[in-house]
Amino acid sequence: MNETRQYNTILLVDDEVTFRQRLERAFARRGFTVFAAGNHDEALQLVRAHHPTLAVIDLKMEGRSGLEVLTDALAIAPELKAVVLTGFGSIATATEAIRRGAVNYIPKPADVDDILRALGLAAPVPEANKATDFEPPTLARAEWEHIQRVLADCEGNISAAAERLGLHRRTLQRKLYKYPPNR
Repeated sequence: MNETRQYNTILLVDDEVTFRQRLERAFARRGFTVFAAGNHDEALQLVRAHHPTLAVIDLKMEGRSGLEVLTDALAIAPELKAVVLTGFGSIATATEAIRRGAVNYIPKPADVDDILRALGLAAPVPEANKATDFEPPTLARAEWEHIQRVLADCEGNISAAAERLGLHRRTLQRKLYKYPPNR
């Protein structure tokens, strides 16, 4: 094996399209070949076809979890260096991610620099790219995405979601009635 292995291909697995696209553009600007997937099956197809050297995997997705993606991807490509991202972190899930083979575990929102540091590949970023790499969502957008995630976890049950969020059911219904913020 080549000891000076080039880490220039990366797999991004996240069911949040906007976040995944932002990371995809930022990694591409840094010279990475990016393969993006929105779920477990898409991710494994890309791993089989392209054998990326790096991976960024969201922990919580619809269907099979990021931990399952991690385990199955490493079974196909044991040399894969993966980081697990999550907006819902805990010590137990971080420990499980590392136990299954992740090199690191970081909370969302994370930008490309955070991810590269977690992978042990931090490199200087040209000043021109720093401001455009990651545009954090507004507070309203973050709230909307969190509500949608909790509602999905509750299988669309508004009463259960309201209880988990600590809101009155009618308050949650009013928030859901509004259109999602653009950013």
